[in-house]
Amino acid sequence: MLKKIAVLLMMLGIAHFSHTPHLQVTDPSSWSNSSVWDHNATLWSILKPGSEFYTSYSYGFNLEFILRKIAHISFFGILAVLIHWNLKEKPGRYIKAGLLLACFAFLDEVHQAFIIGRDGRIVDVFIDSFGGALFLFFLYKTKLKKAQANEYISPVKK
Repeated sequence: MLKKIAVLLMMLGIAHFSHTPHLQVTDPSSWSNSSVWDHNATLWSILKPGSEFYTSYSYGFNLEFILRKIAHISFFGILAVLIHWNLKEKPGRYIKAGLLLACFAFLDEVHQAFIIGRDGRIVDVFIDSFGGALFLFFLYKTKLKKAQANEYISPVKK
């Protein structure tokens, strides 16, 4: 039950920040800006071919940009691990966690596109998914090393 609550809280936390207009990682006072929906935006206007959703960023490469991308990788990486822990132990668990994470990342970016002062970008879906894959890879490697260490400590009896 605690694992389910943890994944839900992480998703709500990410959604909160996505819903916050003019968010600046370097300015904590902006983390609680009141949200304003863009009532002119439609799903089609956001996702149609050639829309802003598929373009690169309009802001430069600076400290704010770097910290935002680190936040994307970190938050979505943690979420991927939490999703993984909520799945049953069977083959494909890492892939399923990664796919579920990518779906959430896509929905989160679409959500951002509806908020004035925010923008949703497909490139952020890829960055979020990379963060998830990276953290899942580290989890896999850690579990593999632990299994190998346990195998070495307790030899098989014949």
